[in-house]
Amino acid sequence: MDEVGRYVADAVLGIDTLWGGDVMCASGTGRFIADSWFADEPLPASYTKPSAARVRETGGVGGKTIDRTAIETYLREVNLPATISGVRGEAEKIGGLRAKYLIGLADSLHVMWDLAMEILGKGPAVPYARCVEASTGKAPEPSDPTEKRERVARLLGKAGYKTSTPDELLDAVDAWRKLRVTPMASVKPLGAAVIALFDQLTQKNVVPYLPKELHSVPRANNIFLPIKDAWFSGSMNYVGRARNADGSPQYEATYEINASLQISYPEFEQLVSHEVVPGHVTTFAYLQNLYVRGKVGFEATVLTMNTRCATLSEGIANNGILMANGVTEIEQLDDEDSQIGVSLALLQDDAKNQSSYLTWGEGRKREDVAKVLRREFLVSDERADKLSGAWGQHPLLGRMYLPAYRAGTIKVAELRRKYKPEVVLPAIYGCFGIVDIVTVDDVLKEHGAATVA
Repeated sequence: MDEVGRYVADAVLGIDTLWGGDVMCASGTGRFIADSWFADEPLPASYTKPSAARVRETGGVGGKTIDRTAIETYLREVNLPATISGVRGEAEKIGGLRAKYLIGLADSLHVMWDLAMEILGKGPAVPYARCVEASTGKAPEPSDPTEKRERVARLLGKAGYKTSTPDELLDAVDAWRKLRVTPMASVKPLGAAVIALFDQLTQKNVVPYLPKELHSVPRANNIFLPIKDAWFSGSMNYVGRARNADGSPQYEATYEINASLQISYPEFEQLVSHEVVPGHVTTFAYLQNLYVRGKVGFEATVLTMNTRCATLSEGIANNGILMANGVTEIEQLDDEDSQIGVSLALLQDDAKNQSSYLTWGEGRKREDVAKVLRREFLVSDERADKLSGAWGQHPLLGRMYLPAYRAGTIKVAELRRKYKPEVVLPAIYGCFGIVDIVTVDDVLKEHGAATVA
């Protein structure tokens, strides 16, 4: 690990610990900011200090009851502002694409630090715009569900549902979902079957455009696990620490899905393409392989939420079903049920951004936000409740992560329309160097001479 890698390790796992996360936990119920640790490097002091364990145990600044004594002890032993500054300082020495990525990472970590200080009463309120710009590279803006909602209404009307009024459309969506509900009791074998389907599609429509070294990388070594009473709908947990006899990675992951989640089968297909292949699991596996081969730096092994890299990752994932099918537009999918399912799934991610914008940008009450998400974005009652509550009102996720889905989706869709797949796919998966939602433009300017006509 080089010097900047040591700073990255301490900074990311330190901020993760401060917010109550544990990257070594196999379950999403214990993970938080740090999404992965698949290097064979020793864990840094910011994770191994005895005081760190106490902070993780009590939930850090995000816990229901903040153990201020534990946090103060930890912060005396681990100088997080200095480690974050160290990431930036070392990046400036390096220069180039890697430096830009690392500076963006440091900026996001700095905002997460300031948000923690706000909660502890040790710093001013962090402006909402600063939070969104740190994670997405763009200023906050509301979602516009009109186009996707009209597509859903048109397709449901074609299928015989009444959709002429907002109430009729909402009833039609609920009825459509009910007829196609995914049985959570059978989610493990069902998940395996859908993963196999999308792995085959990815083999056909994505893999040929990537370097040959990635063709044999296991991109979907994932199993679905139902979990009861989770505050989230699902959690992709990339582990990546299992090794074959020759020392090569097995690229393993799990996806924990809320056992009470109500989701139609077409939406479940979009979920699999998002979370597994060619989405998150594939993205992480490719980066792990690139790291093992020395093509990307240590920062690729500690992928981090609430960052511009995470926004790109969500963009890849939300475009995954189109990538797997070799198309750029929802209307190009052969099956109209799939078009409805993808539209509803993307409306849900538009709803995440809208929850953030209304809650933190406009100061709207939770009850009002839930009604907007349900009526205008066609989400289920369960989703409206979670997105306006546990997610939307969270002081970190509500301000930094919820806007990432929509921002990433729009950007990756635009890039896929502009550039040929042999250019854009290697770029977004990190084959020219790990990138984020902003620095990917630099890579494409260099490698993207061949644009789509």
